Amino acid sequence: MNAVPRRISPLLHPKNFNRTHISTQISRGFKISASRRALDLAFDYHENGGKATGAPIVFLHGLFGSKKNNRSMSKALSRDLDRPVYALDLRNHGDSPHDKNHKYTALADDTEQFLQQHNLKDATLIGHSMGAKTAMTVALRNPDSCANIIAVDNAPVDAALASDFPKYVMGMQKVEEAKVKTAKEADKILEAYAKDLPVRQFLLLNLIKSPDPSVDHLVFRIPVRILGHSLDDMADFPFTDPDKHQFTKPALFVRGTKSHYVSDETLPIIGRFFPRFQLVDVESGHWVISENPEAFRRAVVEFLQEQD
Repeated sequence: MNAVPRRISPLLHPKNFNRTHISTQISRGFKISASRRALDLAFDYHENGGKATGAPIVFLHGLFGSKKNNRSMSKALSRDLDRPVYALDLRNHGDSPHDKNHKYTALADDTEQFLQQHNLKDATLIGHSMGAKTAMTVALRNPDSCANIIAVDNAPVDAALASDFPKYVMGMQKVEEAKVKTAKEADKILEAYAKDLPVRQFLLLNLIKSPDPSVDHLVFRIPVRILGHSLDDMADFPFTDPDKHQFTKPALFVRGTKSHYVSDETLPIIGRFFPRFQLVDVESGHWVISENPEAFRRAVVEFLQEQD
C-alpha cells in the first residue's frame, strides 16, 4: 500500500507502521483450551455461486450486531477475491447460543472451535469493534490458526467504550419492560436513548417475534442484560505484554477518521503486538463498513491481494 505523507505524533516512529488514507471518493492444526467451554456458532456462507475456491475469510461482527450486518460485504469480498466467506454470529448474538461468559477469551474459544470444526486453514479473520478484538485475541494466542487478520476500528488496548453503549442497553431494557408489539412502539421508546435513526434501526434488528407462542409481544433475540453486564469486559483486552505475545504475520488495521477507538497514541502498541501491521484510514465514524463500504472494500481487497 502506498503511504501518504501526514503529520504524526512525535511518540511514533515511522518505521513501526505503514499508513494509507482512503477518502470517500475511493470508495494448521491448533488446540482449544480444555478449561473453557466453546459454543457452536451460527453462520452464513458465501461462495460466489461456487466460484470461490481460495483461502477462507471469517467475518466477525461488532457488539449488538449479527452475521446479517456483513452480508453485502461478504458477498462482495467473495466475488472480488474468489474466496469463500463465513459470516459468524458470535455468542449472545444473532442465532448463536447465549452464555453468561462474554469475555474475549470466550469469544476467541468459539471462533477457534469454528475454524477447527470447518477445517479452515490459512484463514483471514476480519472483525469490527468487538469482532476486531476477538480476531486479535485469536491471532495473538494462537498464531497458527489464521494467515492474517483485518481489525476494523479497534486496538489491542484497554479503552472505555463510548458512553452511548450503556445508553443503548438501558433503552433496550426499557423496550423489554414495555412489552411492545410493534417496532414503531419500540423505536419511540428507544429514541430517548439513541438519537440517530440508523443506530436505532441497527439495534432494532435484534427485536423479533417471540419463539414462545404464549408470548404476544416482541422480544430481543440478544440477552440484553448479559451484554449490559459485559460492557466493561468489552472495553478490556486480554493481553498486556507484547514481549510475550506477538502475531508476526500480516495484519491490517482499518480506522474511521471520525472515530476515537484507534488514536495515534495506540499505534506504537499495535506495532509491538503486530509488527507487520499496516494502517488504513477510512473517512467514517466507528461504523466503518456501513458508513463507507466502498472504501472499506477496496482497502481489504488491496491488502489481501498483496498477500497472494
